[in-house]
Amino acid sequence: MDNSPGNSPDKLAIIVGPTASGKTAVSVRVAQLLQAEIISGDSMQVYRGMDIGTAKISLAEMAGIPHHLLDIREPHQSFSAADFRDCAQAAISQISARGHLPLVVGGTGLYISTLINPYLFPHNSARDDGFRARAVAELQAYGAEHLHSRLALVDAQAARRIHPHDHYRVIRALEVYAKSGQTISYIQAASQENFAPLYHTAICGLMLRRELLYARIERRVEQMIEQGLVEEVKRLIAAGAPLSATSMQGLGYRHIAAYLRGICTFAEAMNMLKRDTRRFAKRQYTWFKRDARIRWFDVENYLDHDHQPQTENLAQDMAAWIRKELSR
Repeated sequence: MDNSPGNSPDKLAIIVGPTASGKTAVSVRVAQLLQAEIISGDSMQVYRGMDIGTAKISLAEMAGIPHHLLDIREPHQSFSAADFRDCAQAAISQISARGHLPLVVGGTGLYISTLINPYLFPHNSARDDGFRARAVAELQAYGAEHLHSRLALVDAQAARRIHPHDHYRVIRALEVYAKSGQTISYIQAASQENFAPLYHTAICGLMLRRELLYARIERRVEQMIEQGLVEEVKRLIAAGAPLSATSMQGLGYRHIAAYLRGICTFAEAMNMLKRDTRRFAKRQYTWFKRDARIRWFDVENYLDHDHQPQTENLAQDMAAWIRKELSR
């Protein structure tokens, strides 16, 4: 992609929001209205065989809209924010070359940020599975607050930004420091210098009152069980997916795995899954709320009398705003 002076950056639309806010359905309709192709911005939907627990879109739900970055890794393989950026940039170039609009849809804030904000990924801070295994063991032995306090000692700025229960990002920040000798906060700040935007972006966000969102989360978890989440996790374990893999540490998968291993009862696993999903949604909101570029759409304004989303009206308004924003 040539972004030298005198060349206009590619146009890029983005839809973000917390889990269970309704991104999947509305994004397909927005894509139809804008002649767009969708790029998944979800850190878990890249894994094959992990469909129910990630609420992965089905072929029928795609309604003929091309989707990218789904099912591109095996559960035992790693997939980092840097990997996402590289794959997404390639997809954006290909979609733009076809005369279509790239539309990134997802709730993984770090992935979206690496795509539209400057991030450095030093070669000497690559993934270290040994370090991660030791950190996970320390987490299990001493708890989340202990690990978070270690981060606060070396990178107070990152510790203020990262919630103690966001285990993946806490461990990643510690890993970067251990491997590179630089804090992740310093690396990200250094990335801001002399940065020219790669894309002309229009970012929409879906928001929903907490009580309604939490009710949706409750229903989603129950639906996942009905759809066969327990059987999905059993198949993954039988196929050799390591429980320490990033994929198997995702919401739902680690909870069901704990139940299958006899660490907790099924009822306890469900309660923890619902609780952790609510916490995750809150962290997603916190991440995205910091970005003043996002135009928020309140889903509650598009509900019918039965509290069901009127996807068409919402999609029409979002598409109209994206068209206007990208025409500037």
